[in-house]
Amino acid sequence: MTETIAASNSTQLERDARLVTADDHRVAPGEIAIGVIIGRTSEFFDFFVYALASVLVFPAVVFPYVDAVTGTLFSFAVFALAFIGRPFGTLLFTAIDRKHGRGVKLTIALFLLGGSTMALALLPGFETIGVWSAVLLAVFRFTQGIALGGAWDGLPSLLSLNAPKDRRGWYAMIPQLGAPLGLLVATGLFAYFISILSPADFLSWGWRYPFFVALAINVVALFARLRLVATPEFERLFESQELQPSPPFKTVAVEWRTIALGALAPLASFALFHLVTVFPLSWVTLRVGEEPIRFLAIEAVGAVIGVLAMLASGVIADRVGRRAVLGVSAVMIGAYSGFAPQLLNAGGVGEAIYMIAGFALLGLAFGQSSGVVNSSFPAHHRYTGAAIVANSAWLIGAGFAPLVALFLATRFGLWSVGAYLLSGVACTLAALVINKDWAPKSGE
Repeated sequence: MTETIAASNSTQLERDARLVTADDHRVAPGEIAIGVIIGRTSEFFDFFVYALASVLVFPAVVFPYVDAVTGTLFSFAVFALAFIGRPFGTLLFTAIDRKHGRGVKLTIALFLLGGSTMALALLPGFETIGVWSAVLLAVFRFTQGIALGGAWDGLPSLLSLNAPKDRRGWYAMIPQLGAPLGLLVATGLFAYFISILSPADFLSWGWRYPFFVALAINVVALFARLRLVATPEFERLFESQELQPSPPFKTVAVEWRTIALGALAPLASFALFHLVTVFPLSWVTLRVGEEPIRFLAIEAVGAVIGVLAMLASGVIADRVGRRAVLGVSAVMIGAYSGFAPQLLNAGGVGEAIYMIAGFALLGLAFGQSSGVVNSSFPAHHRYTGAAIVANSAWLIGAGFAPLVALFLATRFGLWSVGAYLLSGVACTLAALVINKDWAPKSGE
């Protein structure tokens, strides 16, 4: 009955997208991969636009009444609100999905994401409305998180379920490419406006343009994803309950072991994620006094290296297994944590080594961190369980990472950032050891 209601509400919307974009009303497997990459790139672009602004803009525009370090810590605290909002988004949009279908759910979620990001572009500063600027920043950021929780479409699961047995590592890597690609676009836009504008003009209006770009990107992503959720393959999986949303609380109650394990398994890569993309920009800007445009260029190069390392992770995982790649990369990240953070105080060469090595390790680990235990879910809990695992992993492993890292580094020194990263490595290795005992062999 639920499926009948969903079809009656969303079929026309999904059919329109499919008629315009699909050849002969069919979608090839390669097009599914492209749709996944476009969707994830749009999400990560929104993510990184805020992350970069939390270092380069908000301390001066929203929190000018405190020192620069405190203002950045405040920005990072607001940054974490999106990760807190994601589980609420999953609850809300799972209900919409079950009642009205994925087309309606995705349309609302992605326009909410684009709208809240655009609202940030219009945010008045402290000089205009006082502390209400920080309140609005927090509200818009939390709304972004709700939208991201609702933007889960099951397409990575569709890719995984249809992947050949000897190509599972490659297909697991594809959705992760959205992260470095989104970072590359975001850093490019910020670097461009910083290079052509005076500091006053950039803080006045230049920083707003990357946020406006988000709406256009989200519209493209919405259409690319709508045409896929209406494919015969997706409909077949939906009807067989392999990708049907289940009640979130019931899923947690029944599958809590798998969810906990799935949230812990990627923590090494998720912690490293923010320690090479967000934290180092704040450190070199605040403590080293470096001009941000040079470091943004290093980040862009790092993003390219991250893409190449992710592609390599897919090839390697298909030869030795996903669990082996995650385990070995976690050990390497542990070794990296022992010396690399101190390189941020070692001048330009040290910074470059920190970033290049960090992105290479991030690509290897993050490329295989998605859905490592999703095959352990029974079919009727896989769709919602995968969404809950993703939300939990981002909240635990990444949401507070920039805030914690900057706080520790300014209070105790850069060595403490390495200790923080090492804790994520320990969680990943523990989860992989436990997973080996009861995860099915097919999920490796």
